[in-house]
Amino acid sequence: MTMIKVQQLNINVEKSGNGRSSIILLPGWGQSTKIFADVNNHLMNAFTVYNIDLPGFGLSDKPNAVFNTMDYANIVRGIIEYFEIKDPIILGHSFGGRVAIKYTAIYKGVKKLILVDSAGIVPKKKFSYYLRVYTFKFLRRLFSLPLLKLYKEQVLKKFGSSDYKNADDTMKKVLVKVVNEDLRKDLYQILCPTLLIWGTEDDVTPISDAYLMKEHLYDAGIVKLEKGGHYSFLDNNYLFLSVLDVFLTPEK
Repeated sequence: MTMIKVQQLNINVEKSGNGRSSIILLPGWGQSTKIFADVNNHLMNAFTVYNIDLPGFGLSDKPNAVFNTMDYANIVRGIIEYFEIKDPIILGHSFGGRVAIKYTAIYKGVKKLILVDSAGIVPKKKFSYYLRVYTFKFLRRLFSLPLLKLYKEQVLKKFGSSDYKNADDTMKKVLVKVVNEDLRKDLYQILCPTLLIWGTEDDVTPISDAYLMKEHLYDAGIVKLEKGGHYSFLDNNYLFLSVLDVFLTPEK
């Protein structure tokens, strides 16, 4: 474990292996380096691996402002500069994939990109979504009245995703900001070979997102992990690592 300072924040980076090529691992929302333990151990035999706790998660400090995806990409940039990493391969899961997309689009220099059940596509909102949002806003105001304040948290906790419910006030604001950023335009700027690995049963970032991303990417392919969910790399670890080996073979 190495704790480094990036933009006044303490960031936990677990560096392992001493391979010629470097791989950066970016976990999803609410996750830490631990989620990639098996992936890290597998890759460190042939690569130098940088497994990162993004700000707000694991051992890293929380953001000192309401971060957007670009702010997280700048943290990754700071890590790359600190370790003097050249031409990295980046692997991101879910929210980590969102950050990987933004970084690769803006800063270039990425040799290969691996997106696993990645976020980044904002779906068209259905009527039920707007109904839920406006109901939430109405109840939030209603239960701010003096006589109802005691019941506010109990009522409002029924709304929102588990990620939102488990976040503190700052991270709630960060989550709201980043999930509403559609990165399709950023995908057009990515020219490096990109592998999209997706669970066919992912109900958080559905596999249809993978096909939308592929349409916007210059050089991309999709590998489907049958019956895998949003954590497809855990659901079918053996196949996932085998797919990685094939995609990364020229770099070993």
